[in-house]
Amino acid sequence: MKFVILEHDHPCLHWDLMLEAGDVLQTWRLANPPEVGSSPIDAMALGDHRIAYLEYEGPVSGNRGAVRRWDAGVFDEEPDSLPLARKLILKGARLNRRVLLEQIEGASWRLTPLAG
Repeated sequence: MKFVILEHDHPCLHWDLMLEAGDVLQTWRLANPPEVGSSPIDAMALGDHRIAYLEYEGPVSGNRGAVRRWDAGVFDEEPDSLPLARKLILKGARLNRRVLLEQIEGASWRLTPLAG
């Protein structure tokens, strides 16, 4: 399955992590870019987005700023993942790493780099 991380400048600068899930993209807003060697990043679950964002860069409808591709590639989910604690292997142009995407409370999540 595919993923994309978009830099989005509205309402303030953030990064949207989008994971392909059938005909939609499950989406989380990241407070910081998931740079190599980064510490855990606060994330907020958002509603599903259109699959078109896998390939889209440019203005967002409704005067909601613009998006630019920060990274894109494919991902695998490790078999021991749970719905609220997903272990992902991201294989992108910038990121090639394992991460844990875990729900903290409600819409609050955390993206944590994993060893290996």
